Amino acid sequence: MSELIKTIANPVLEIKDLSVAYNKEKKAVTGVSAGIRKNRVTAIMGPSGCGKSTLLRAINRMHDLYPNIEIEGEIFLNGENTSEMSTITLRRKIGMVFQRPNPFPTMSIHDNVIAGYKLNGIRLKKSEKNEIVEQSLRDVALWDEVKDSLLKKGTFLSGGQQQRLCIARALAFRPDVILLDEPTSALDPVATKKVEELLIQLKEHYTILLVTHNMSQAARISDFSMFMYLGELIEYGKTKDMFINPVDKRTEEYLTGKFS
Repeated sequence: MSELIKTIANPVLEIKDLSVAYNKEKKAVTGVSAGIRKNRVTAIMGPSGCGKSTLLRAINRMHDLYPNIEIEGEIFLNGENTSEMSTITLRRKIGMVFQRPNPFPTMSIHDNVIAGYKLNGIRLKKSEKNEIVEQSLRDVALWDEVKDSLLKKGTFLSGGQQQRLCIARALAFRPDVILLDEPTSALDPVATKKVEELLIQLKEHYTILLVTHNMSQAARISDFSMFMYLGELIEYGKTKDMFINPVDKRTEEYLTGKFS
């Protein structure tokens, strides 16, 4: 694992000895260190309760909302310590997409895309709003499907379209990194395929960190994979290498379905 980290020059994200505890008795994440390569898809895999989502949320400082959660270690974005950024600045640079599609139900498709600007009190000209909306929807291959329905509620869309709308909302600020927490687990196979194809295209311009319980999905679309177990990062390497020749026995057992 350490050898791979050394080969990643100037990682867009660098996680250093990160630990997260929900209570004093047990840590949900323990001593995780990893460098994340720019313009690649990195999958985080592991059994339920292994700390995948906790790690992802720590990167976006979602845990700041809960004062009882204790966090140790550091995370750097392009060399800058994220703990020294305002959460507003950080979440512009690191977008987040959750497990279930969650467009704001009272907002139109148009307003969902630029919701971040409104919530942060950023005023835009109408032409600027329209440009951001169109480009963000084009980026997720949704523009042609909704361009005549922009004033309809986001909940008017199918589940797969709603999730792409949520990704468009994350892209509206042109972040450096996009975090996705099992973004296709609530979608049917057709919608899942569209989202996977989209993520492969988006890595040309964005760095993507993806939590997935679906090993086949990780094999299909990720360049690198992290295997977590009981809060620890057990193995981290190129996805192809990990699936063909895992270094740790626990990784092999998980990938071959022998994991108890």
